Amino acid sequence: MLIEKNKVVSLSYEVRVDTFDGEIVDSADKDNALSFIYGSGNMLPEFEKKILGFKKGNDFKFNLTSEHAYGVYNEEFLMELPLDVFKENGKINDKLMFEGNVVPMRDEQGNQFDGLILGFDDKIVKMDFNHPLAGKELFFTGQITEVRDATADEISHGHIHGHHHHDHEHNHECGGHH
Repeated sequence: MLIEKNKVVSLSYEVRVDTFDGEIVDSADKDNALSFIYGSGNMLPEFEKKILGFKKGNDFKFNLTSEHAYGVYNEEFLMELPLDVFKENGKINDKLMFEGNVVPMRDEQGNQFDGLILGFDDKIVKMDFNHPLAGKELFFTGQITEVRDATADEISHGHIHGHHHHDHEHNHECGGHH
């Protein structure tokens, strides 16, 4: 069975930055394979294009430029916010407010964005809202471990059901569309 729209694809992989020998930033082995519905919008479109037509047992090795992965690093996503935005009941939550922490934030329209705290003082918090892999060229290697038809229920919900489901949004960077 070949990979195409509405097929459940499971794969093991490693994703590295800068080269095929670069730092590993995400991986899934065969026992914890990433599973997703092809064409459901949960993976990077260019990632899906690269594995279209593959079948179980096929190995893959390709790279995605930052433009086809998580975008170029955008200086406009560096922001300074008033410290007051982070107050809860008039106090700063010390467990939340530290350099290097990633904090979920909402804009005026209610859209959620993760922001990295770069630093802060008694008035301003400097944050970076770029994806952690923005500006990075990604290098993927792996193997297709399963291809099957998605059930009507899975297609209507847009995600995999069953005990082998791997919740991509919370665990992996492999091409998950954040």
